[in-house]
This record gives sequence, C-alpha cells and structure tokens, in this order.
Amino acid sequence: MTRREPPYLLHHLLEASVQERPAAEALVDGKRRLDYTAFGAAARGCAQALVDAGITRRDRVAIYLKKSVEEATSIFGISMAGGVFVPVNALLRPAQVAHILNDCGVRFLITDEARLASLGEAASGVERVLLIENDFAPRADDVNVPATVGEDLAAILYTSGSTGRPKGVMLSHRNLVAGSRIVCQFLGITRDERLLSVLPFSFDYGLNQLITTVDRGAAIVLLNFTFGQQIVKAIVNEKITGLAGVPTVWAVLTQATPSFKKTPLETLRYVTNSGGAVPTATIEQLRQYQPQTEVVLMYGLTEAFRSTYLPPSELDKRPLSMGKAIPETEIFLLNDKGERCAPGEPGILHHRGPTVSLGYWNRPDATAHVLRKNPLLGEHEGADLVCFSGDLVTMDEDGYFYFVGRNDAMIKSGGYRISPSEVEEVLMATGEFAQAAVIGLPDATLGNRVHAVAVIAEGREPDPEKVRAYCTQELPQHMVPREVEFVTELPRSPNGKVDYKVLRAERTGDTVKS
Repeated sequence: MTRREPPYLLHHLLEASVQERPAAEALVDGKRRLDYTAFGAAARGCAQALVDAGITRRDRVAIYLKKSVEEATSIFGISMAGGVFVPVNALLRPAQVAHILNDCGVRFLITDEARLASLGEAASGVERVLLIENDFAPRADDVNVPATVGEDLAAILYTSGSTGRPKGVMLSHRNLVAGSRIVCQFLGITRDERLLSVLPFSFDYGLNQLITTVDRGAAIVLLNFTFGQQIVKAIVNEKITGLAGVPTVWAVLTQATPSFKKTPLETLRYVTNSGGAVPTATIEQLRQYQPQTEVVLMYGLTEAFRSTYLPPSELDKRPLSMGKAIPETEIFLLNDKGERCAPGEPGILHHRGPTVSLGYWNRPDATAHVLRKNPLLGEHEGADLVCFSGDLVTMDEDGYFYFVGRNDAMIKSGGYRISPSEVEEVLMATGEFAQAAVIGLPDATLGNRVHAVAVIAEGREPDPEKVRAYCTQELPQHMVPREVEFVTELPRSPNGKVDYKVLRAERTGDTVKS
C-alpha cells in the first residue's frame, strides 16, 4: 500500500515506510541498526513463523522479551499474521505472567530461552512457544493471511485497576492508528525525528512511541536503562530529538544525573510526560537545565489512550493544568446529576473519540462500567460510546483541565498503575498477617509510594525487612511496599469493609470526605 491509501491496520504503517524510506534507519538497539527494509523483512519473518505454526485470525500471541529489535518486529509481525499481540512487561514475575497468559487464552508465546526457563510451569498452558534464537528468519515476500479490518482486535495491554488482578484492555487497529496520527499531529513528529524509547512497549505510551516512529518513517533508539547517565549519553550519541517519560524518569534526570544539568542537549526538541503529574519544581528544573527543549505534559488512561495535552506555550500561564483535549477528541466533565460541569465545578472526566478502546478482555461488567453510552446524546442519536475515567477534574473558562483526584483506590506510582489487592495477596501469602491493606501515600518523586498496613497474625513476630524481601521475590520493584507498618486493627466502614479513605487520611492528615 502507499500513503495515498489511508492506513487502517497497524502493519500498513510499516509497509508504507518500507516503500517510501527503504534505506532510512528505523531501529537502533545497542550496536544493532536496522533500516526499514530490514525491519519489514524481520516482521514478515515473524508473521511467516506464526503462519507455519498454525495461527488463525484473532489468536492471542504474547511477547515476553526485554525491549529489543525482536520485540518491536514481533509487534508488527503478529499484526501481519492477523493475530493479536499481548506485550508482557519483562519485569513481571512468573505468577503474573501466568495470569496474563491464562486470562486472555494466549495460544502462542514469543520469548527467548532464558526467559522461557525462568517461567517454568507458568507457560505450560501455551500451545506453542516460538524462540527468537531459532524460530525466525527474515522474509522478503508478503505473507498470505486472512483479511483483517480496522475494527478487529489488534492488541491487549494489561493494566492494573483498583481491585483484582490486571485486566486486559482491548485495542483495535483503528485505535492504534488513530493514536499515532493524533500524537504525530500535536507533537509535530516528522520523518526527521530520532526518538529515544525508555518506556516498555507493554505501556500504552511506550507502544505509541514505537508506532508513531514507524508511522512517520523516523528512527527509534531502544534503551533499557539503569542510570540517568545512560539516557544523557544516548541523547548525545544518537542525536535524539524526542523523549517520552514518566515522573520517575524526570526525577532521575534532574536530581540524580549531574551530566543532565551540565550537558547541553542541543538536538532534544521536546520531552513528553505521562503516567502521573510531574512536580512543578521538577518541571522548572527541566526547563532550567535544558532551556532549548519544550516540555509537553499529557494526561491519559490506557482505556482511551491520551485525553489531554498542554501546549508548551501555556506552561507558564497554567503550570498545574492537564491541558486541553487532544485533536479529534471531545473531553467533557459531568457532575453527580449527569449534567455538564460549569467552569471550576469538579466532575468526572469523559473521553469521546477514535482512541476509545474496545473494553476489557472477557470482563463485560467492567467494560460496561468504563464504556458507556454517551449521556449527552438523545435517545435516537445512535450508540456512541464514551470512556468514563473515574477521575475528578475541573475545567477553566478557556477549556483547560485540572486534575483533582482519583475516584477509585488504584495507586499510580512512577507511571505504573498498581492494584492494591494484588500486593495484599502477596503480603498475606507470607503467613505473617491476619489482615493487610495497601494504600498510596504522596511522594515527591513517584507521585505516590506503595505503603502497606498490616495486622500481625497471632503468634507471629514478622520482620519488616524480611517481608519486603519476600515481596521483592514475588513482585516487580515498583509494586514492593516502601514500608510495612504494623497495627492492631484496620479501620472499617459501616458495611464491614476496610476503610481505605480513613487509612490514608490517618497517614496524610487529610480530612476524610464522605
């Protein structure tokens, strides 16, 4: 296909860039560099391996790899084969990976030998495992697969909610293509960009950064970093023009990376933030240390991708704003009566537009809660769906939005959405506690830090550090409680449930709102 034919499937973006920019650099992964011709051939090789393995339309294919050339090419290869890609964060432990594999009925797993060995029985329910070491070979010709349309399911991204284990958010091809088109528009992304990827592809914005790169035929540099100095070095050596991050990335760069303060990053045109609010002081430091770089703040949720962005020109005037609606999208606030909110009146944010997801995999009740018929349309105006965010927000007279608070108990820490109940399960598995409750407490760097409050089981004398060590074995680092606090009892609501609002207020000094 060509650019004259609007792309409606994810892999159309890659095919168009292969045609238009065959020799342009596409992927950089350490010393490995792929142009678009090689990128396309690798993706087709993945697709052919899946076809040979018997893939059928809409089969789920999990990718359990570190961020790499193989992960990037697998995403597009699965799309070419008519499958649904399910990127699994490489930081997850076997039990968490097993939940994802089982929850959406993954039929194929793409991984490497070392990760397969680490999974053990967690991968036992998968019909076929494809190893990147020996199951893929580049392919020049197109792969014959069943026809797919834009409304078909393309990806499932697992995200934690306030209760239960992570849920799979279903994204169509049109969702992904629209998300790329919109972001390219308001960030002004062109074929000349060189983007640095530090976010996982299992995170919606990390994935979008890959897709926008391919959409424009630009280049993306993949980086699995430990220290901020690695980011600075990559920006300089690779002449990076754009960097997307979460609050912890900016905290690392501004507070623990001296070279970021001293090195003029002349090529860095912009940085973007998602995954939680950045402290005002951190924003000021970013602008002070790299004055040539524009800071673009954004708000979004996996169920609808991006919702708002703050143009850099508005940062001084509205430093606390989430921004305005992204292109092609309507954002509105409704009060408890279902009425549009007046300027300054808090209300729940609703998102309407082409990036609204298909809902949660195999969770119709949860889907019905988040995806609702547009309440502002009349009875005879169709079945337009909007995303109910659950976030309390206000809007000013000029249409700019301001975050007030979350309407659920989910913890957002360092760009990750963390389910308290999932952490509580691990704490209770130690056998040391009669009860455990997990809350988020304000943290200048993380947005919120994970804090556990537990009632000790009779006859036990738990060591907090040993409890945290156990959690570290069972959970990725961002989910491990920073502190485990022991109490004699947990506050309860009138219906007998743990009162998380009181629990949090007791530790922050806030007033509990009824």
